[in-house]
Amino acid sequence: MSVSLEKLRALKAEAGGPALRGPTQAPAPLADAVRLPARPASHSVEALRKILGLREKALAVPHPRKPIDRQVPGEEIAPGLRLIEARLPMPAPDYQLSLAFAKRHGDSVDPRHLLFFDTETTGLAGGTGTRAFMIGAADWHHDPQHGDGLRVRQLLITTMAAEAAMLEAFSGWLQEKPTVLSSYNGRCYDSPLLKTRYRLARKHDPITPLDHVDLLFPTRRRYRGTWENCRLATIERELLRIVREDDLPGSQAPAAWLDYLRGGSARNLRRVAAHNHQDVVTLALLMLRLAEVEAAGEEVVGFVESP
Repeated sequence: MSVSLEKLRALKAEAGGPALRGPTQAPAPLADAVRLPARPASHSVEALRKILGLREKALAVPHPRKPIDRQVPGEEIAPGLRLIEARLPMPAPDYQLSLAFAKRHGDSVDPRHLLFFDTETTGLAGGTGTRAFMIGAADWHHDPQHGDGLRVRQLLITTMAAEAAMLEAFSGWLQEKPTVLSSYNGRCYDSPLLKTRYRLARKHDPITPLDHVDLLFPTRRRYRGTWENCRLATIERELLRIVREDDLPGSQAPAAWLDYLRGGSARNLRRVAAHNHQDVVTLALLMLRLAEVEAAGEEVVGFVESP
């Protein structure tokens, strides 16, 4: 049984549904169509991440960089040249010091004329390419405010160009009074090195005319064979009972200075200054000890070695 198209349309209209359109009828406008809401792009990306099993990585928050420690001790007395000063409550002996311990029988020296000195250099081999970047000196000095004591002065250059100013300043110290130099192996190392630097800087050499008491040789004559060696650190520990804390070995001094020049930290450079300070103080104590032992007539220990 066939039902005509007109009959179907009539039945649909009676049921309340939309009327069927004929084949010639225009399609419904787009506005009448049912539209689905567009899916946000973020939802699609998140779904893709879940499918792939990815996890959102937390962004690393960079820590603020700590400023480099560039604090150098002392005060600047010329461009690139710093002076470090300290005083120790150690009055000068009130008597002439005999130099018999140095095989100079009959010779003596006024303690106030002594200048104990030590250098820190860019290398241990010497030669014209090696320079001193620090000169430390200790002497007995009367200060109007603080009275008698051991004065420690150190010259430190923080630029290559300041070497000439350092040499001038040290020359001035040597001319303040009748000066007798004292060192530990300075006759063979520190003095020749400084003389070379004065010559290369075309400056007058103030060191050659001065008397020089090198404490290494009398120390070796008296104590060689008693301890493992006669290095200054060994002598001060065994003979003077001085124990250093947080001491930077002298072999590391060149690296500490060069690292500072290249923009590095000044921490090890301050340790170099502390090491140099103790060296010149030890020289003063060692001379007093050697003179005391010689005056007491104590027997020589170990082997005898000529200077």
